[in-house]
Amino acid sequence: MNGEPVQKIIENQVLTIAKAVEEKLDEQISCLDLDRLDEDDLEQLRERRLQEMKKMATKRQHWLSLGHGEYQEIPTEKEFFAVAKASERVVCHFYRENWPCKVMDKHLSLLAKQHLETRFVKIQAEKSPFLAERLKIVVLPTLALIKNAKVDDYVVGFNELGGTDEFSTEELEERLGKSKIIAFEGESSEGRWRSKAASNKRSIRQGGNQDDSDSDD
Repeated sequence: MNGEPVQKIIENQVLTIAKAVEEKLDEQISCLDLDRLDEDDLEQLRERRLQEMKKMATKRQHWLSLGHGEYQEIPTEKEFFAVAKASERVVCHFYRENWPCKVMDKHLSLLAKQHLETRFVKIQAEKSPFLAERLKIVVLPTLALIKNAKVDDYVVGFNELGGTDEFSTEELEERLGKSKIIAFEGESSEGRWRSKAASNKRSIRQGGNQDDSDSDD
């Protein structure tokens, strides 16, 4: 059962990165003076593209082997330290069984799938007294944002998310992006997908219009 979604995540993420690398190198090519490029230069660019795609695919396979791509519960404090050491970037939700924490769970479940570069986990605060005291966890939910095995920042309650439980996944994504705990370039992953889809539609329509004008000539 669990193998299927993980495999889908691998395929989707590798495809997304492959497209991103391809677009980046296409942009580099478009900026070059094509008249001064020979076949060897183009072959080098193609080889660089292939190597970058392989490197990113390998990195994503490693992330998935560590549990990235899924929102998981940490059962013990000991495992918290193991997770923090294993992954470069970790978002850990300190929670209790209440409505605000369930709201946070919903958004983190979505972001875990969208940001494979970061590990998303949760731990029950009341069963983790040592951690809660050491990290000064008082308000729940609290997100501990961990970089290189050290807590770098916190998201405490909903104060930074409009002060209400009606905040969107995109708003939480933007907040996490500000702390650089996820790869974020000023637009939510959902917004980037919509922009890309809209751009593709425009390209298709423009292509169709061009064909029509050519046939009229």
